Amino acid sequence: MLNEKLKNKHLILASGSPRRQHFLKELNLEFEIRLKEIDENYPSHLKEEEITDYLAILKAKSFIEELKQDDILITADTIVWLDGKAIGKPKNHEEAKKMLASLSGKTHKVISSFCLTTVNKQIVKSDTTFVKFSKLTEFEIDYYINNYHPFDKAGSYGIQEWIGYIGIEKIEGSYFNVMGFPIHKFYHEILNL
Repeated sequence: MLNEKLKNKHLILASGSPRRQHFLKELNLEFEIRLKEIDENYPSHLKEEEITDYLAILKAKSFIEELKQDDILITADTIVWLDGKAIGKPKNHEEAKKMLASLSGKTHKVISSFCLTTVNKQIVKSDTTFVKFSKLTEFEIDYYINNYHPFDKAGSYGIQEWIGYIGIEKIEGSYFNVMGFPIHKFYHEILNL
C-alpha cells in the first residue's frame, strides 16, 4: 500500500542507523542511504522534543539544496531524557557505564523525532516513551557494554538487546520509538505527505 502511494517518489534516508534502515525495509520501501557529517550541537535552552526536532531539522538542512522534485528526505534523532537533562550517545566505555548507572532503578523518557523534507514542504513529528529500568549491577552493566558495544545508541542501550531483556521492567508508549524511530507516526505522515 505504502509502496503504491510512493511509487513516483525517491526516498532518501539520511541516517547510518541500522535500526532505521531496518524499519524502512520492513515497510517494503525502496530508499537510498545518503550520509553527511553533521555537528549535532543544539542551543542549551532547548528541552526534550525541542532538541530532537531541532536536530532532525538540522540534519535535513545540508541536503535541501540537492533535493529534486520527487525526493523525500528522511532525517531523525533520538535522545534519552533523565532528571532534566538530555543523554546522547557515549564516547567510550566509561561514559557508557556512567549513563547506564544513572538510568539504573529509574524511569526515563526516550524521545525520537523524524523530519520529512521535500522541495515544497517539511514535516517534523516526535514521540515520547517512558522506560523503567530495574536496578542494574555493575557486573550486568560491564557485561552488556563489553558484549554489545552500545556506542551508537542514545543512553548507551538498545531495548532490543540483552540489557532490554534483563533490565527493563516497564515501558509506556511505543517500543519502536525506543529503538530510535516512531514508525507508526512516520507511516501516517508519509502516507499523507
